[in-house]
Amino acid sequence: MKTAVIYWSGTGNTEAMAKAVAEGAGVDAVSVSEFSGNIADYDSVAFGCPAMGDEILEEGEFEPFFAKIENELSGKKVVLFGSYDWGTGDWMRSWEERVKSDGAEIIGGEGYITNLDANETELGELRDLGKKLVE
Repeated sequence: MKTAVIYWSGTGNTEAMAKAVAEGAGVDAVSVSEFSGNIADYDSVAFGCPAMGDEILEEGEFEPFFAKIENELSGKKVVLFGSYDWGTGDWMRSWEERVKSDGAEIIGGEGYITNLDANETELGELRDLGKKLVE
């Protein structure tokens, strides 16, 4: 099974989450600006992006990348994760709806969010999601 963990992080919080998911999946985490693969070639993908502005995905790099590949997610196992500092998680619920409407299966049933940096318990749960991503 071919798996990718792709993320965008401004402060390092989502990067730490990505590294935990990647550790569980047994792969490397790659920032969205460094990802050069073809999503169609992957069986499962984890995507990480924090809430930005008015609870949206980061617009400079991550949203354009995701909009370009989201129609290739049908039938794939997907993990969504990210951190936030304010709001109620609307960005994640909107992101989940997009991924489900694209025909992907979200592992765990929903995206995983933390307030600011993930604690050790949360990092452990993210590692577990990574393991489930490759099962």
